[in-house]
Amino acid sequence: MGAPAAKAEHHPDDEPTAPAPPPGPGPPQVAPFALAPVSAIAAALAAVLTAYSPRYGFHRDELYFIAAGHHPAWGYSDQPPLTPLIARASTALFGESPAGLRVAATLFVAAAVITVAAIARELHGGRPAQILAALTAATSGFVVGIGHLLSTATLDLLAWLVVTLLVLRLLRTGNPRWWIPIGATTGLTLENKYLVVLLFAALLPSLATLGPRRVLRSPHLLTAIALALAIAAPNVIWQATHDWPQLHVAGGINREDGIENRTLFIGEQLLYLSPLYVPIWIAGWLRLRRTPSLRWARSITVAYPLLCLLVIATGGKAYYAIPLLLVLLAAGCEPAVRWARRRLLITAVTLTAAVTAVLSLPLLPTSAIAIPQAVNPEVAEEVGWPQLTDAVARAWSRIPPPDRPRAVILAQNYGQAGALAHYGPSRKLPTAYSGHMSFADWGPPPNEANGPVILILQRGSKGYEADFTGCRQATRVDNGQGVDNEEQDAAIMLCTGTARPWSSLWPHVRHLY
Repeated sequence: MGAPAAKAEHHPDDEPTAPAPPPGPGPPQVAPFALAPVSAIAAALAAVLTAYSPRYGFHRDELYFIAAGHHPAWGYSDQPPLTPLIARASTALFGESPAGLRVAATLFVAAAVITVAAIARELHGGRPAQILAALTAATSGFVVGIGHLLSTATLDLLAWLVVTLLVLRLLRTGNPRWWIPIGATTGLTLENKYLVVLLFAALLPSLATLGPRRVLRSPHLLTAIALALAIAAPNVIWQATHDWPQLHVAGGINREDGIENRTLFIGEQLLYLSPLYVPIWIAGWLRLRRTPSLRWARSITVAYPLLCLLVIATGGKAYYAIPLLLVLLAAGCEPAVRWARRRLLITAVTLTAAVTAVLSLPLLPTSAIAIPQAVNPEVAEEVGWPQLTDAVARAWSRIPPPDRPRAVILAQNYGQAGALAHYGPSRKLPTAYSGHMSFADWGPPPNEANGPVILILQRGSKGYEADFTGCRQATRVDNGQGVDNEEQDAAIMLCTGTARPWSSLWPHVRHLY
């Protein structure tokens, strides 16, 4: 809410004056927040996520975040420092296990559910609408999926929702001082991912088009921009001094996945929350567009499609637009509770919860993982990392002890390298190297470590023959559970040495995507 108007000073000797005119209308009032039921819904989601967090195992990205957390820096090749820092803190407090790491993810999505309900309230949603907003957010596939794993997207979802809530508060109250917390939150978000720039690239033109434009003329906006840049500056400086590797990664995503991302974008917008929730967020768009008392929030109706166009143009992933879709969902909960039958809403939420549990949580045994994998391929990447490390240990045992001080283990990607960093010490394996993403910054091996070399190569990998000598297959990776993921059947190659010194070889080995 805006700051209360200052009271005029009154002196006892003042002459009586005519009565003051009645005050003009203040900011639109909102309903009380449904704290108890909304918190109960968030707590129930947190309990479910906690119960299933130990199942299967680490995701490849989580292993990378843990490794990055042990190499603290102001930036990494593919991300700012916040998520690795959170991974380090979570595992230090709760243990270096899937359950310990995912405590942070659970807390973030529980907070995101509460924020969605707060957005519904900000958009004049009453108690039933706030409860429905929390229920739909807590059962949607994307929210539950990123709550099960710790990723940059987990914190980014919460951050975007908080920024949007603050922007809506700014628009509803007209108090320009809300720009200051918007700037601070944006700066922190930039220390997690740069994608929040897309949010403002969609919001600011929408505000300039549909208003209220007066908030764009406030000097507090410039202060907010300066504050955001100041908070983000350490990572921006790191990126600039390292040749902007994140731009190279973004370019790789566009080149490798851009066509697929564009092709699937519309379908994934319909599926990521739930097909059963599509009528609710469409109703939210129409409500913001047509309701006179919500005229101040009409910019969201342009910001969402504009954000979608920006994501499509850059070849980004469809989930980048999900936070604003959740805002539309929150806006649609008020008409939904007024127009739809209660039994219909209960059925939609119940069916969505059931499907989400199967597709987004490790609910099924690994023997049936192909079912969720068909829709959510990432679930299979939680299986097989200890077995991969065991395969490397078998190859290592074939190296004669006198040769081991000169031996090197080289992983093809950060998932393999992260698994070896986590599971390798218990198998008495040395530190593994990789040229992938930030692992390349933590290398290369010393030149005197010129062989033998163990290579881990995914199926179909080629091109290593020119860089290493005397290579033969020592074994293959078998996760022992029949899960067909990216590392299943990876070849563990044992080479006699390198074709040139590591200092010369490393630029060729390094790759960002």
